[in-house]
Amino acid sequence: MTTVDSVSVVGAGDMGHGFAAHFTRMGKDVTLIDHRQSNLDEAAANVLDVVEFLNREGLADLDPEAVVEEIAFTLDRAAGVADADLVLETVTEDLAVKHEVFSGIADAAPDDAVLASNTSGIPVTDIAEAVPEAAERVAGCHWWFPPYLLPTVEVVRGAETSDETFDRLAAFVESVDRDPILVEKDVPGFVWNRLQLAVFREALHLLEREVASADDINRAIRDGWAIRSAAIGPFETMDIAGLDLVSTVAEELNPHLCDDDEPSPLFEANLSAGRGGIHDGAGFFDYDEDPSEIVRHRDETVAAIRRALED
Repeated sequence: MTTVDSVSVVGAGDMGHGFAAHFTRMGKDVTLIDHRQSNLDEAAANVLDVVEFLNREGLADLDPEAVVEEIAFTLDRAAGVADADLVLETVTEDLAVKHEVFSGIADAAPDDAVLASNTSGIPVTDIAEAVPEAAERVAGCHWWFPPYLLPTVEVVRGAETSDETFDRLAAFVESVDRDPILVEKDVPGFVWNRLQLAVFREALHLLEREVASADDINRAIRDGWAIRSAAIGPFETMDIAGLDLVSTVAEELNPHLCDDDEPSPLFEANLSAGRGGIHDGAGFFDYDEDPSEIVRHRDETVAAIRRALED
């Protein structure tokens, strides 16, 4: 199986610069591609910040400037993918935009290059429709944010993805110190987002019905369930509890769980009030800190959890 040594990342946003930083420090030849020079300039500055953060957290020991210098930044997408073993698209979650990108990279990349999408929910099979002649080389490669911290990556098989492409992409994920989650069926949302949205839906359901406050529901997950889930997953939890007990609880509880098809009305209520999240200074909670400080605190906490698990 041919190894992946050269990676071209299409899209220099939050995920793109994170990919560039991580892949470069893992020894890959990286090209970062975008359609705006200002995006590339911002990405270079963000790569510096990422490496400095990793150094501070004891997760790396690198010269940030040297990492940036190793990355090729370009506005020329065709030239940027011309020598790639893997092209990883991470543009906006819009199927038409992804079709345009894949049409271009399929023509310009080597005939044996893996063409992967970092989509978080658009079916890989739908993306591959843009390049029917290369559909066997298209697969999903969904990283969780921030990609330089979280250790698992979904490798998603589309309807036409070949075994060689799927295996090669999984091997690449392992080669950059990540654990591939093999998604064998191209279902909407894959694994991570289906589980995450199921938790979101039930949390919103409880809040709508005033079962508990947003703060109490938030703490129940963050300070309870999530800490235990860092040690054991759901199937291990069920095994430890005993399948007879879990089955009995499920029989009683499942009919009462939320099964709404539409998003919670709490979304529209908050959005109409100008409470769209940390960039508005408010969402379900009020925020006095700068958004970058909130994200920094999250990343520091995740880094501390990761160090604790590794120790």
